[in-house]
Parts: sequence; structure tokens; C-alpha cells
Amino acid sequence: MSGSPDYTPPKVWTWNKANGGQFANINRPIAGPTHEKELPIGRHPLQLYSLGTPNGQKVTIMLEELLALGHSGAEYDAWLIRIGDGDQFGSDFVKINPNSKIPALMDRSGEKPIRVFESGAILTYLAEKFGAFLPTEPAARAECLSWLFWQMGSAPYLGGGFGHFYAYAPMKIEYAIDRFAMEVKRQLDVLDRRLAESEYLAGSEYTIADIAVWPWYGGLVKGWTYGAAEFLQVEDYKNVQRWADAIFSRPAVQRGRMVNRTSGEPSGQLHERHDASDFDTRTQDKLAAAAE
Repeated sequence: MSGSPDYTPPKVWTWNKANGGQFANINRPIAGPTHEKELPIGRHPLQLYSLGTPNGQKVTIMLEELLALGHSGAEYDAWLIRIGDGDQFGSDFVKINPNSKIPALMDRSGEKPIRVFESGAILTYLAEKFGAFLPTEPAARAECLSWLFWQMGSAPYLGGGFGHFYAYAPMKIEYAIDRFAMEVKRQLDVLDRRLAESEYLAGSEYTIADIAVWPWYGGLVKGWTYGAAEFLQVEDYKNVQRWADAIFSRPAVQRGRMVNRTSGEPSGQLHERHDASDFDTRTQDKLAAAAE
């Protein structure tokens, strides 16, 4: 790896394992499983295999919101996938998501299990299955899906772009950080302008567009992501701040943000979720206390 301005790419790229930075142990240029591993199956129709990253939070927030509306069929088991350990490359996980990314969902409520992968696809699937958080009126539906897909296209610049080079890359590269910081601030301005004219992203109603965007950009403006709040001057985006606070005040969002979470204060983590009562028992807190 070179940060030198006179670096010239080779004629043919070759994989250098030593240059992968913090995630070198799991990054590779090929797909498919690396080992045989069965996934557990709980008692609920919906089986989620995930981690409490922003992408994972989208689905657990959605499920908790559905349960809060009274959709009992949205009960779920959330199993922890530790991506730093390479769990996403286990054989059973790859069968659900050949792209080896969290989250991955199996719906076992019908005669034949249905796999759903990619967070936007899971949100849409659940919204249509339960008839919630996705408008049916054509213009409103189009607006909602447009913002949902905006997140799918934009967040990689925040995560794999800015987040990687600012927080995780083995060397600080000024050009890369400047390039992606500029893009993230442009995205925040897009959101801020939209939220100046609308309570939520798709209009006056809270939808899967908000559920998708909030874990990434809400977390960013609240200072939870990459330690970059001051660097990006996120306090300037007043409308995004208002929207982020409004969504975080929802109890279902607070619960969903905890599920499969392995970082931060133990009181904010629920490594696995199999029943609503798990939020009260906090199994991992008891284990942490026992280890002290």
C-alpha cells in the first residue's frame, strides 16, 4: 500500500492480505463460504441473523415497530452474527445471503421458508407483508421508495468511504478523507433541505425510508458514528437534528437499536433477542456482572 502521490497502479491487481487494515482477517476478493456452520432456529416465524450495525438496526427497528403496532406475526428471534469473527462466511449464512453481509432474514411462516437479504429488501418485504410503514397511494409510495433507495446508494459513501478512511484505514490519506467528507456533507445537506419542508422523509408519515436512513445519518448527527461529529460540523444540520431526535424518542427505535448490539454500554446491548421480555432480563448484562 502506498499513500504517495506518485503511486502508479500495477498493470494487474493482486491481493495483498497485509494491506487490508482493521478488517484484513475477513476481507477477500472471492465469495462463498469459508467453513461449515449451521445456523440456530428459534420458535418464531421470523429468524434474523444480524449484528447491531446501522444496517442491522434497520431491521430490528422495523420489527419492534411492527410489534408495537400489534402485529404479533412479527415476533422474531434475532441471532448474533459476529462479522469480525467471519460468521457471515458460514455455510448456512451464505445460503441465506450469498453476498455474506448482515442482515439476513428467514421467514418460516409459510409452507416454504423464504429467504430475504439486503436491508432495503427486508424492510420492503416486511412492510408489504404486514401492510405498515409503506404508503399505498402511488405518489406517496414512490416518494418513500425513492428515499429508501437514496439511502442504499448514499450510505456506502458514508460507511465504506468516509468511515473507512477516517476511522479504520491503516494510514490517513488526505485526499480520500477530504473527498468522502465532502460527499457526506453534501448528503447531509440533501437531507436537511428535505426535512426543512417535510416532517419525515416521505412526507407527514413515518415510513421505512426513515427507518432505513436514521441508523446511518441520525447516528452520525447525534455523534454516535466514527467519532466524526465535530469534524463534519453536524450541528449545522438543524432539520436533520430535529428529525433524528424525534425518531430516537420512539420506544421501538430504542429497543431495536439494542438488538444484536455488541458495542457501547452493556445496558444498551441485547446480544440476542427471542422474546419481548429479553429487554428486561438483559442476559448479557448478567453475564458481564458475573464475570466481574
